[in-house]
Amino acid sequence: MSVPLPFERRTVNSDGVNIRVGIVGDGPPLLLLHGYPQTHVIWHRVAPKLAEDFTVVVTDLRGYGDSDKPAPGPDDAEYSKRAMAADQLAVMAELGFDRFGVAGHDRGGRVGHRLALDAPEAVTKLAVLDIVPTRHAFEHADKDFGLGYFHWFFLAAPNGIPERMIGADPRFWIEARMRSRHHGGTPFDPAAMEEYVRCFSDPAAIAASCSDYRAAAGVDLEHDREGGIVEAPVLALWGEHGFVGRHYDVLNIWKAYARDVRGQALDCDHYLPEERPGEVAAALKDFFRS
Repeated sequence: MSVPLPFERRTVNSDGVNIRVGIVGDGPPLLLLHGYPQTHVIWHRVAPKLAEDFTVVVTDLRGYGDSDKPAPGPDDAEYSKRAMAADQLAVMAELGFDRFGVAGHDRGGRVGHRLALDAPEAVTKLAVLDIVPTRHAFEHADKDFGLGYFHWFFLAAPNGIPERMIGADPRFWIEARMRSRHHGGTPFDPAAMEEYVRCFSDPAAIAASCSDYRAAAGVDLEHDREGGIVEAPVLALWGEHGFVGRHYDVLNIWKAYARDVRGQALDCDHYLPEERPGEVAAALKDFFRS
């Protein structure tokens, strides 16, 4: 069994890293970026609805899905959000799009945030799903954050500890993480879950994802502290029952990082595109069409 995905498939090379790409629809270009521990498949209920109005581009971030997984270096720069954002800029340029909208969930939202800062001439609008900026999260971390987002610290641990532990039973890790952050919306598609497990069972994917989180606690913070305000309009969506919705004043936080911010909570936990696909699609359509 597989998730029905009506995409035209391509592979785009970004400075030696092959990025897996799917394209569907017709209209203004809209790039959709997934989060951890998933792939572009997280958009399987949303992308067909958006394709009614947009040329939808979905990708697997470097280190995830069927994209290349460069070996992490000592400073994890290979998985900085700056490097991951550059991949996405290269993808869109290869497809002929020099200006486009971006919507990102979880890690994909952080890549989208960096892309909007590093390539403001390219990003027309940015939607971020269930995140606050990385710098704000770390600079305001407390006991609740440590307990609620323990995986940020676990995955960033050195000496191969998380790689060894996750690699012993990747299915358990994927299913436990996702099911603990779901709140009564549309159930996860079993075929989608199998796809996440398939991709994450690759030891290179586990190593890459840990490097992604180590970069967030290291080189990404260095880049974030360079400053910068997102000039493009920003839409923030979040789950009212998840950690972000329960612990942050999301809109006011984003207003310190972007000039034009709007948004709302949805009746779900973390995985908005899978738990509330109709509402996510409607919100994204309204935002990117206006």
